[in-house]
Amino acid sequence: MRRTGSIGIRFLLLGLLALGPVSTAFAEAVDLALVLAVDSSESIDNEEVKLQREGYIAAIKDPGILHAIQKGKHGKIAIAYFEWADVNTQKLLIDWITVSDEASAVAIGERLKSAPILDGHFTSISSAIGYAMTLLDNNPYKSKRRVIDVSGDGRNNHGPPLAQMQAEAIKRKITINGLPIVNDRDRQYSGLPPDDIERYYRKNVIAGKNAFIVVARDFDDFERAIIRKLMREIVDAGPNHDYADAQRP
Repeated sequence: MRRTGSIGIRFLLLGLLALGPVSTAFAEAVDLALVLAVDSSESIDNEEVKLQREGYIAAIKDPGILHAIQKGKHGKIAIAYFEWADVNTQKLLIDWITVSDEASAVAIGERLKSAPILDGHFTSISSAIGYAMTLLDNNPYKSKRRVIDVSGDGRNNHGPPLAQMQAEAIKRKITINGLPIVNDRDRQYSGLPPDDIERYYRKNVIAGKNAFIVVARDFDDFERAIIRKLMREIVDAGPNHDYADAQRP
């Protein structure tokens, strides 16, 4: 397993610490600024990447999700979406767009459908979190809640230690939620048995206020899982509540 050089790790961390948030004094207000960070490393093939995208496309335009968004104080949330793999591989597919109704949700779906598939190798959850924090610090919207939503099927095997990124997120008052995907295929890339991915994400990935995980039992289960998770994030339900059905119109 290849390791990132210490100079590269220090550079990434110093860059994160140096970056400050952009001014939001006159920015448009939203109820939630949400970064969707989606695994496309070597343990996930192209069909599984497509299944993840389709899950997000369906979830964002789900009537219950849109109803929950519209019930918020500002009636809208802001979303950025990127796919990631190793420490140098992050591809931004949706660069901050607001969702407030079906038309805006459909627009996100159309952009995701047409985007090329990212080819990645190692799994750097830590670098994905660092990239997501930079996106949040430089997003053009004003929100009291900032959340990173990480989905994947393996452990961090490239880049900075996850503990450092968890600490940095907490310092910046950013919540990291997780959507671990149970994958029964050969675990040669992830190094984890299927049953351990939930525990790994709970211990090593999520962080911050009201952080939680929702488990996808396989890639076909992804749409159900992402709807449940998005609903919790939109209504700020936290780890001990399930608003998947309660908020439906």
